[in-house]
Amino acid sequence: MVRYFSTRDPHKPPLSFAEALLKGLAPDGGLYLPDRIPTLSPSAWLEASSLAEVGVKVLGEWLKEEIPAADLEPIVRDALNFPCPLVPLSEGVYVLELFHGPTLSFKDFGARTMARLMQYFLARRGERRIILVATSGDTGSAVADGFAGQDNIEVVLLYPKGKVSDVQERQLIVRRKGVRSFAVEGSFDDCQRMVKEAFVDPQLSHLPLSSANSINIGRLLPQTLYYLWAARQLGGGAVNFCVPSGNLGNLTGGILAALMGQDVPRFLAAHNANHFFPDFLAGRVEAYQFHPTLATLSNAMDVGAPSNFERLYTLLGADRLRAWVWGTVVLDDATLERMRQTYAQHGYIACPHTAVGLEAVARYRAATADPTPIVTLSTAHPAKFPEAVAQALGIQAPKEAALEELWGREVAVKTIPPTVEALKQHLL
Repeated sequence: MVRYFSTRDPHKPPLSFAEALLKGLAPDGGLYLPDRIPTLSPSAWLEASSLAEVGVKVLGEWLKEEIPAADLEPIVRDALNFPCPLVPLSEGVYVLELFHGPTLSFKDFGARTMARLMQYFLARRGERRIILVATSGDTGSAVADGFAGQDNIEVVLLYPKGKVSDVQERQLIVRRKGVRSFAVEGSFDDCQRMVKEAFVDPQLSHLPLSSANSINIGRLLPQTLYYLWAARQLGGGAVNFCVPSGNLGNLTGGILAALMGQDVPRFLAAHNANHFFPDFLAGRVEAYQFHPTLATLSNAMDVGAPSNFERLYTLLGADRLRAWVWGTVVLDDATLERMRQTYAQHGYIACPHTAVGLEAVARYRAATADPTPIVTLSTAHPAKFPEAVAQALGIQAPKEAALEELWGREVAVKTIPPTVEALKQHLL
């Protein structure tokens, strides 16, 4: 049985997946990591006919002692009921489109699967949870959509006021059953800090709090699946992955997939102006020497102090991280230029986050001449960023029905200062 320990105290007795999932953050403020990683045969993903089938096989290995296969399969198939196509751009360069879920973001994979797993365990325990989630753009809407209406779960959502796109904000604040949204007068790092402080605040210890950010291990395991599905679509063999990165949860999912047995010679961590991790990889700063958050066009990646760095650092250490992950910093001007070049050369409209990844791929190829196929994770639909598309390409972003219908729905949001005391008033 795979069990889970805190990054800050590995000597405490480890927990089951269900316990780690429902707690979210360890009591000492650490993040949960598995005490071992199942080694899977490549047939687990190379013989699958769909992403959901990959999910059933792979998550079945992680959870086989806690969820019977007959219960897990409908959970996974219901959660992952949308496509995940691999699109070739140029010789050896591909885009994995992760934006075909209900909120048009890669966060749908983790949020929908996690919501159903959490509801499964809570229903059997006769318990409930209040999910605290901080978002820099896409996480919150995926969590709100994925968890809404789950009988045993309420969601409390924090986002930085004025620092997400209009479309993203609308996705965050439309009224949903069991969801409360708060616009925080601060940065994403303030939102994330408020969530972490709430978990360890003695006055809130009686509340059944949990998390759905990528600080929760239940978000990360489903995110391993699309790395494996990409390899399946390429027929097996070595594949490099370029990951547009902010809080480093997506990259951590890829690392876990590789540790399960996938052949990934190199990961590319593509960051915007929030450049702590590329600085760390290059040896310019030490671990945890975080930077203040800067606002950019690729706002879902605007994270100065990435939570999952703690996981990656505990899991691999500095030397192995620096040997395996190549990082670069892509500023807004380069992002816009890559959007233009991608559209001019391939007729492909990339969102700003995907463009950061594609620019990183071009730089990596130029610097290394590595011929290994590279898959860039396309993390969000360009329709979510009409202003950036118009600025870069001078055209209107493609319409999507899932977004258009939001403007006719009722909204519900409250504005609060960036303090845990303000959050506590509403939680209590």
